[in-house]
Amino acid sequence: MSEKRTELNNSMKDAMKAKNATKLSTIRLINAAIKDRDIAARSKGDTDGISDDEILALLQSMVKQRKDSSSVYREGGREELAVREEEEIAIIQEFLPQQLSQEELKPVVEKIIQDTGAQDIKDMGKVMAVLKKDYAGRIDMGKASGLVRGSLA
Repeated sequence: MSEKRTELNNSMKDAMKAKNATKLSTIRLINAAIKDRDIAARSKGDTDGISDDEILALLQSMVKQRKDSSSVYREGGREELAVREEEEIAIIQEFLPQQLSQEELKPVVEKIIQDTGAQDIKDMGKVMAVLKKDYAGRIDMGKASGLVRGSLA
């Protein structure tokens, strides 16, 4: 079992023992999403399921979805639902590594641009692929995309 899966299972057991319903339901949602991705991976011939890097990308996606939902709920005057989404965000982020700040990300992007030989916006895909592979779960791909676009323009 991968490191992330073990961490999630241990946290789920702890949440059960502590009778923390919000944390337990959020971890169950995470595990269900992982199982869905595992099934999709098996249909493509990957019998081991998804990797830890793919789990990190999934967690980032879940955080982004909840941030979007939270803002929509706030706009609609549904404060209690927005708060619930934010609680889930906090729980999901416990399983993500520390995010790189904008200042830390800039030299990483510059180095990858140099290493890949990217010269213009047409080469953005090369740079983003390396970022996604090497820094899964540690960067906000939206912010990184803007930074790469600015550097290559």
